[in-house]
Amino acid sequence: MINVFVLQNGRLNQVPIASRADLENAVPVWVDLTDPTDEERAWVKTTYDVVLPGEDEVSDIEASARYYEGENGDLHLRTDFLREEEDGPSRIVTVAFILAKKVLFSVHNDELPVFRLVRLRARSRPGSIEDYMDVLLDLYATDAEYSADALEGIYESLEEVSQRVLQKEFTDQDAAAALNAIAHEEDLNGRIRRNMMDTRRAVSFLMRGRLLNADQF
Repeated sequence: MINVFVLQNGRLNQVPIASRADLENAVPVWVDLTDPTDEERAWVKTTYDVVLPGEDEVSDIEASARYYEGENGDLHLRTDFLREEEDGPSRIVTVAFILAKKVLFSVHNDELPVFRLVRLRARSRPGSIEDYMDVLLDLYATDAEYSADALEGIYESLEEVSQRVLQKEFTDQDAAAALNAIAHEEDLNGRIRRNMMDTRRAVSFLMRGRLLNADQF
């Protein structure tokens, strides 16, 4: 799926894309691809002359592949985003970003809550985004908020476990349930810490590379 966003009167608005012609007529600041088909990849490559990473390349977590400049001068970043699941364990989803021709391209295999939040906020806060780099920084900032909310949820869950543990009658079944709850929350805590470490590293890279203007810095 291709989601294209343009700036209109200081707002980030989505443009419907049903064909390659629609893509060619848009002047985007952000092109977001969720589990794109080969045809959609071809549209983007032909229209913007940008090479999108394959699925295996997106999931590559080697440190040397996280941030690099392509032969054509395009900047490539790989960043982890947290995705909580209602019916299962949380996951880390790796997103490939390409900064090219003053457009932010993002490629990922799963829909992410952080991306939805950024789109909703940008429509309701005119002037909050002025260019493609603002979009990227807003994604990182929203990811930090999302992770903080998840961390608060961990504290609440652990407080409930503590109250059960301190009660007078505490059976072996209660102990097993408490250990299971603690293990679940610790797993999520580890993913949040990894996610925040990766976000900090990405922002640090942008700052060291002098890729931000004064306000963004």
